[in-house]
Amino acid sequence: MSKKKGKGTATAEPESTETAEQERKAKKSGKKPLEDKFYEKKLAELQIELVKLQEWIREKKLKVAVIFEGRDAAGKGGVIKRITESLNPRICRVVALGTPTEREKTQWYFQRYVPHLPAGGEMVLFDRSWYNRAGVERVMGFCSEAEHEEFLRTCPEFERMLVRSGIHLIKYWFSVSDEEQEKRFKSRLKDPTKRWKLSPMDIAARDKWLEYSKAKDENFMHTDHKHAPWYVVNADDKKRARLNCITHLISTIEYEDLTPEPVELPPRHIDGAYVRPPMSDQNFVPEYY
Repeated sequence: MSKKKGKGTATAEPESTETAEQERKAKKSGKKPLEDKFYEKKLAELQIELVKLQEWIREKKLKVAVIFEGRDAAGKGGVIKRITESLNPRICRVVALGTPTEREKTQWYFQRYVPHLPAGGEMVLFDRSWYNRAGVERVMGFCSEAEHEEFLRTCPEFERMLVRSGIHLIKYWFSVSDEEQEKRFKSRLKDPTKRWKLSPMDIAARDKWLEYSKAKDENFMHTDHKHAPWYVVNADDKKRARLNCITHLISTIEYEDLTPEPVELPPRHIDGAYVRPPMSDQNFVPEYY
């Protein structure tokens, strides 16, 4: 629903505009737009399955690492948010590393990522990963030609080591069209809560669409191997991308339902001798609303 315009508040797009946008995408793809009720229902069902998968990972001490890569504004953060919002952060955690420090720049390239790999009973979601070297570092000139070539040569070996160690390594590439990415960039500029997502690096990358395409093709040529293949997610339609990605993620690991049976809560024992301290001795948050 649209919100009334007021001081200090953002104005959401009217429902009619959102519907028109969905219909435009649907016409382009040849598919009908997903109804909100259907999307919410399927997402809720998938999130229940994610909880079951989480309990299986915890019980069986599995090690799961999921990599999310793709162009800026392709929707990686959106699907990560939907995956994690019902899960235990002690079991499923997100890793989103910032710019490497001067010390990290002198390390073995994969070294800064190794401490974040999952232990038994954990699932780690990498919001970008060591593939920065094959993408932004390659295109924007943050690494040398020799460093890039070494990455393409050693990355498959590194990932084979991870898989042989027992880590379930799953790699997703979110593919978005030039037109859709530009639309999302402009949308971020209008929304104060999303403006932080549009970094100076994103602005600089807008003029390097072709270079990023070539870098992605070269990356896939070297790192799309049977031990850890790439799975491409068509991401122009955010809702479909989320449902498709989560459905596929759940399908990659065989699991059983270990959900605990409901229990009957016993009556609480209340000690009548307890006297609560005066409420005036405590600091309360003002009731603004």
